[in-house]
Formats: sequence, C-alpha cells, structure tokens
Amino acid sequence: MKASVIGLLLVGVLFIIAIACSVDPDKYSKINDPTWKPVWSDEFDYTGKPDPAKWKYDIGGHGWGNVEQQYYTDRPENSTVKDGKLVITARSEEYENRYYTSARLKTHGLAQWLYGRFEIYAKLPQGKGIWSAVWLLPADYYKHPDWPKCGEIDVMENVGKGPGVIYGTVHTNKYNHMRGTQKSATTTVDDCYSAFHLYAIEWSPTRITWYVDDKEYYHFDKESDDVDVWPFTVPFSLIMNISVGGGFGGQVDDDIFPTSLVIDYVRVFQRSSGTQ
Repeated sequence: MKASVIGLLLVGVLFIIAIACSVDPDKYSKINDPTWKPVWSDEFDYTGKPDPAKWKYDIGGHGWGNVEQQYYTDRPENSTVKDGKLVITARSEEYENRYYTSARLKTHGLAQWLYGRFEIYAKLPQGKGIWSAVWLLPADYYKHPDWPKCGEIDVMENVGKGPGVIYGTVHTNKYNHMRGTQKSATTTVDDCYSAFHLYAIEWSPTRITWYVDDKEYYHFDKESDDVDVWPFTVPFSLIMNISVGGGFGGQVDDDIFPTSLVIDYVRVFQRSSGTQ
C-alpha cells in the first residue's frame, strides 16, 4: 500500500478517535430542560482549592466504619481544581500512621436538598483496592448519626476489583448491607476509567431512579411510610470520595497509585413549578 494511502487512513482513524473523545458534557444533562430548574452546581471553572462556600472536608484515618485504610486530608495533593475539573487523588504514602491518603468532600452544613435530580459528570479512578463513590446522607447526619436508620443513597459506586461495574444502592434500617438486604443494582460502563460519563439519580417523594448517561438502570419505589423502609423525607447532602481497601474495596494493589476521580461538574436540579 502506498505511503500516501496509509497516511490518509491514519488521518481518518485519528479523526474518528477525536470525534469519539469530544463528547458534549451537556449531552445528557438537564441543564437545558425547562421541566428541571437548576438549584445548585459547581462547574469547577476556577483553580486551586475546592470552593469553601460549597465544599467541606472529612478528615481522619479511623476506618470510617468500613475498615478503610486511607487517611482523608484537605491537602491539594489529594483534592484540587485545575483545567476546569475537580481532581480527587488517592496516593500511596505514609501519613498520620496510615499508608494511603485521599480526600472526602461534602456539602454538609453548606447545601442540602429534599428531592431533585443530582448529576455528576466524571471519569473514575482505576485499580484494585480503590473504591470511588458519590452519595447522599441526611443533612443533619453529623449532628445525629444514626446509620442505617437515617438512610443513604449511593448515586454511584465503583470498586477496582470489579472493572467497569457501576453500583446504585439505597440503605435503610430494613434494607442495608449489614443484613445483606440492601436494595441495589449494577450496570457496566467499560470505559469509565478513560472517558467521562454522567452519573445521576432522580429522587421524588415516591421513587429514586438511577441513570448512567441518562439511561435508567434501576429504581427503588416507596413501599410504605415506615421510616425503616423509606427514610427519604428529609433534606440530604452530597459526599464525593475515594477510599482505599476496606470491606468493599478489598485487597490493595500498590502499583496503581496515584489514581484520581476527575469531576467536570456537579449539578442539582428540582422540578420546575407545574411539572411532575
């Protein structure tokens, strides 16, 4: 085959790759949907420390109820905003009597919502022992911790030992992982470590629905008014983190570090007046 033909083929392949990689980040968002009203967001259109008006940190290395191995910090090495994205990074290093560090950001005390659509456009960290998560706990959880009775909504979880598997889960007093009764489902996103995808839930008074790129893969319906079944009647706040090891993360491969959860935006919507 002539060199000129090979060159043209190569240009064509590169063009196709470029098109595939230049996905519109708003393609699946409700940002232009009049039935949804934006009520809070962080577009990460700044540089440096995550906006302190929007994010707080959990700090410490006591295992966090899951025998996790990392120490959460507020250092820029573990969380920073650059190039229009929030980067949460897990590292292998000795720090405060732990051998791994990471970050856990939360909106508790700053923002809370009762019902709505929660969107996180992100590229996930990869590697055995890594457990990335975007999830919701009650806004008053840190004042009155009462898990699992208080309820928990996991918008997105992924563990490195299950490549590409995305979990959507609720925990309540009746349905939780300690009893093995948690309500959960999975979907597979093969390129979740190399490409951005939109992870979202829609939470209404009677149903919570999970999406990846606006494709529904699970919903949990309100079965009764019993708080042990449906505690989702109070405002919740948002948490984003990478944990290392633990009961769900499993055995850690030290060759994977550093590894990062990269977030393009976080958006919260509520139904516009007059819509269902």
